[in-house]
Amino acid sequence: MTARDYDDVPGTYVLDSRHYRRGYHLNMFLMTLNKAECRDEFAADEAAYLAKFKITDEQKQAVLARDYLGMLKVGANVYYAFKLVSHDKKPPQVMYGKMSDPELSFDEFQQMMIGGGRPIDGNRSKSEQKESG
Repeated sequence: MTARDYDDVPGTYVLDSRHYRRGYHLNMFLMTLNKAECRDEFAADEAAYLAKFKITDEQKQAVLARDYLGMLKVGANVYYAFKLVSHDKKPPQVMYGKMSDPELSFDEFQQMMIGGGRPIDGNRSKSEQKESG
C-alpha cells in the first residue's frame, strides 16, 4: 500500500481510494438508510438486513455495536455513517463522542466543546510525537 502524507496524522481516516474500496459495500448499506422502507427493514432485524450486503464481519460488528470510529477505520464515509446515528434518532454529538479517544458520553462531549474543544496535545504527527517523547 502506498504511503500518504496524512498517514502520519493520528486519528485521521481519510476516505481515499484505499479506504473507499474497502468500505464500498458498507457505504452502500449506509446509503440505503435514506429510504423509509429500508430503515424499517433494518429496524425490524438489523442482522438480517446487514446479511443482504457484501460487508465483512468486522464491518457488521461495527454497525451493530454503533462503533462509529470502527466504521471509519474499516472504510465508512463519515457522512454516510451519520445516517446510522440519524436512524437511531440520536443527536450528532453521540457519534462524535463515540469517535473520541477516549470515548466520551454525550454530556462529556458537550462539555469539552463548550470548554473550547479538544486540546492540541497528542494531535501532532506521529513522527513529531516520537521526536518529543
